Amino acid sequence: MTLKEALAHAARAGLARIDAALLLLHVLGRTAAERAWLIAHDEEALAPDHEASFLALCLRRAEGEPLAYLVGSKEFFGLPLQVDARVLVPRPDTETLVEWALERLGRIPQPRVIDLGTGSGAIALAIQSARPDAQVEAVDRSAQALAVAAGNAQRLGLPVQFRQADWLQGAGRYHLIVSNPPYIAAADPHLPALRHEPSQALVAGADGLDDLRAIVAAAPAHLEPGGWLLLEHGWDQADAVRALLGAAGFRDTISRADLAGIARCSGGRLLELG
Repeated sequence: MTLKEALAHAARAGLARIDAALLLLHVLGRTAAERAWLIAHDEEALAPDHEASFLALCLRRAEGEPLAYLVGSKEFFGLPLQVDARVLVPRPDTETLVEWALERLGRIPQPRVIDLGTGSGAIALAIQSARPDAQVEAVDRSAQALAVAAGNAQRLGLPVQFRQADWLQGAGRYHLIVSNPPYIAAADPHLPALRHEPSQALVAGADGLDDLRAIVAAAPAHLEPGGWLLLEHGWDQADAVRALLGAAGFRDTISRADLAGIARCSGGRLLELG
């Protein structure tokens, strides 16, 4: 089987061309930036072991397994993160939350930040990378997820502090609390498409708001006056999350749209003293 034939096989199996190319490059030990190499060498034959590996990966991708799990990595905010089935695949839309967080930190010297439900560490590591002076803490209730996050921090040389906890349990006080918690309703029809990712990082009760309620209720006791709580949520939850924030005493409650123009994040500011 030549490289060209391998890509044709993947297309017949229903894979997007970009996915097939990235899987083939992965099998060949080449980087995602070498797609042009595949075109220039499309008549070369695959070694038998490479062919077997590629066909197996194509089958898994056709069955819905995320590409990031198959190649073992995903770029987020310019950082190469290793990911696997212990954590959610970081989504580009979550970069909206990181950008907003960095705006809110502004010129605060050595700001204290906590990322709740860190998963792969994507949000915490992105903030730490952009703000080396920040004291960034990240928590997750999953020890397996924390192992992935800590490994990413070590590879990237970023000094995020990781801790196993349930949201703000055992937390201190911060200038910024940020989180991309589970927010999918238990009966959401889209869940089967996400079956390969950890359900505990996706589902939050009957309406998808259970974890968001818990975070909003606990956050005021852990924010410095004037500090911000920023949350990612579902496409139709912005009004509900802003209402939760307002009821908990937050002011300046607003939402931010993702790359598709959907209100994807909401946040509020704790009133300053005086």
